[in-house]
Amino acid sequence: MKKHFYKLFKFVLILLVLLVGSFLIADSLFPLSISQNKTTQTVVAEDETPLWRFADQNGVWRYSVNLDEVPDYYLDVLLNYEDRYFYDHIGINPVSLVRAAWQNIANDRIISGGSTLSMQVARLLYPHDRTLLGKLKQLFRTLQLELHYSKKEILTLYINHAPYGGTIEGIGAASWSYFGKHPKALTRSEAVLLAVLPQAPSRLRPDRFPERAKQARDKVLDRLAQYKVWPNDLIDQVRRDEVWVYPRKAPQLAPLLAYRLKQKYPNEDIIHSTIDASLQYNLEDLAINRASQLPPKTSLAILVVDHTDMTVKAYIGSADFNDKERFGQVDMISALRSPGSTLKPFIYAFAIDDGMIHSESLLQDVPRITTDYRPTNFDEGFNGPVSASDALSKSLNLPAVQLIELYGPKRFAGKLAGIGLPLSSIANEPNISYILGGASVRMDNLVSAYSAFARHGEVSPLRFTQQAPLITKPLISDGSAWITRQMLINNNLLAYKTGTSYGYRDAWAIGINPRYLIGVWVGRPDGTPVVGQYGSMSAMPILQHVNSILLNRENRLNRPLIAYPKPESVSSIKICWPLGQPLPESDANCHRQKTAWVLNNMVPPTLSTYSELKNNIYRSGSITIWVNEQGERVAADCSGAQKKQVALWPVSLENFLLTKEKRRALLPPIDKRCPVMGQDVFMSLNIVGLNDKQLLRALPGNNQVTVDLTPEGGYGEKWWFLDGNLIAHSMDSDKVAVTLSQKGEHFLLLLDESGQIARVKFTFN
Repeated sequence: MKKHFYKLFKFVLILLVLLVGSFLIADSLFPLSISQNKTTQTVVAEDETPLWRFADQNGVWRYSVNLDEVPDYYLDVLLNYEDRYFYDHIGINPVSLVRAAWQNIANDRIISGGSTLSMQVARLLYPHDRTLLGKLKQLFRTLQLELHYSKKEILTLYINHAPYGGTIEGIGAASWSYFGKHPKALTRSEAVLLAVLPQAPSRLRPDRFPERAKQARDKVLDRLAQYKVWPNDLIDQVRRDEVWVYPRKAPQLAPLLAYRLKQKYPNEDIIHSTIDASLQYNLEDLAINRASQLPPKTSLAILVVDHTDMTVKAYIGSADFNDKERFGQVDMISALRSPGSTLKPFIYAFAIDDGMIHSESLLQDVPRITTDYRPTNFDEGFNGPVSASDALSKSLNLPAVQLIELYGPKRFAGKLAGIGLPLSSIANEPNISYILGGASVRMDNLVSAYSAFARHGEVSPLRFTQQAPLITKPLISDGSAWITRQMLINNNLLAYKTGTSYGYRDAWAIGINPRYLIGVWVGRPDGTPVVGQYGSMSAMPILQHVNSILLNRENRLNRPLIAYPKPESVSSIKICWPLGQPLPESDANCHRQKTAWVLNNMVPPTLSTYSELKNNIYRSGSITIWVNEQGERVAADCSGAQKKQVALWPVSLENFLLTKEKRRALLPPIDKRCPVMGQDVFMSLNIVGLNDKQLLRALPGNNQVTVDLTPEGGYGEKWWFLDGNLIAHSMDSDKVAVTLSQKGEHFLLLLDESGQIARVKFTFN
């Protein structure tokens, strides 16, 4: 007897060793590869609401969760209903298999299954045929799971791969699809339903068959009562809950941001963005409605950033992602476009920091004809003398060109590149046209740079995900940031700058309110011009609408608006034009008094133009003259000559000044008995030979008339323009002959080398 027992024991031992050895060999030859069943990617908002999901190649969506992200009562239900001995067996429960087989044979149909949760995971990861060979493969994979993974890891795999109908797998995707909430927020009734739904997901889908789903849920509740998992009164309470679910809908918010984050984080199952889901929904709806009012094939983009922590709260990269005619799948927030005038605040801020200007410095909005680059203002007019604050708020081109020319375009571009706003152009050589949109930028980088005016001079990159660090780089001083922001504010809450690129291709509006940075772009993604589309008309209304939504939202949240107090480095002072210096209002050299914001008590004098610096013969500012007792101008060595300081306006502004401010009025007549030696370079420019509003007629029998014209005053080279066209060029006081053949009203303009302008309007009949 013992001999037979020993042989049997030896046989069983050898068989067991062979089975174990065969299993280990097979395990090495056919290893588990969970990566092939990688959870699909989901981009979620800051409150974990799914914004967009990327399904696998079969269209299946999974929303990965951990065990601590689902309620304990869900796990209680799942384990007691599916596999009560999950933590005790090795993946296979022989008792359950025998019981299930007996019930199925006795009833001649499938009554119950004997699969453990581990076996179900094996089938989900490695689907098989319902054959004996398929079952053996399932058992092999089950043992592999138990060998290589802990029970908690296997349970996690189950809750993330269990089928829930259609293309939904896992409790995360099911919870969001059916109940619109994260699994950790499930009620007990919802948890019970999701525990049983994988048994027959198509037949029990609660959105299609709520009664079947309720019956299945109640069956589980009966099991819980049988095993006394929950108290009876709690089970009765859950049983009274109706089965109600949301209409199933895939997450469809912020698609272009989702694609951007997917490329940046290809290995993240759940990408936690900083987007505010409700704000994103509202602004996407706003964009679609606005698009219907735009010309054909025109798109728009909106970017909202909380500048307190630089988190992106809304990202609308196109008017409508599904609108192919408007190039809806082109992300205009990350596209390179001409910024128009939106870079102007930076040159003003740099100039303030460098002590070149203060907020009311006198700048020159006058034509530039003597250089190769000859920009005009948007309205093609000129304002003459303007303050820095007016020039920026009105977005005048010529004053900005004056500043960048003196500051240096390479220096300007270098400073912006250093904080993440590279300016690119075809030649890639910084020049003064950059300040008017002669380079390309991305909206996200541009909005980030604007954070300098909200974050005390420091710039921070945008934070698209919650784990992204907050990084800061200094760009300008706190005082310069505050002064520039004051120059941009149109009311107490919104500072903004609009911009329009050459040819009406891009319309911009960038805004700063007490909490948010707002970027708006309107245009055609293919770069086609849209006549009449410019920042203040196309983008600004959208900016104001978004700003209103944001401020109302802050009010509803009862969240106080963030103040930006005046820094100690900024002070207020009264200055006088044309010198730009503090003077008593009664001083003869104080022609116009202004109240200016100054930085570190620096009061820079009126800034020259590049042309004036190269040719000091055109000097302005305070000059020294000598006068006699009668107040006439004399040479310094004349008897009784007294020194006198006279403040002169820049000569290029002469034609824009009041009569009492012109040089002819400011400089006394010369005493012929002791005259000033040398050429009088301060004479105003005039046209001799044609009077303003003069009527010209041709002689009888002639269809044209020739007029001899002579420049008086001014200095150097002269350019003659008839109706905006250059018709002649002369030196000093050389005469020119102008022949007229076209009848009607005409405009003649004379420009000298110093920038002075003389013009007359006349009629030829």
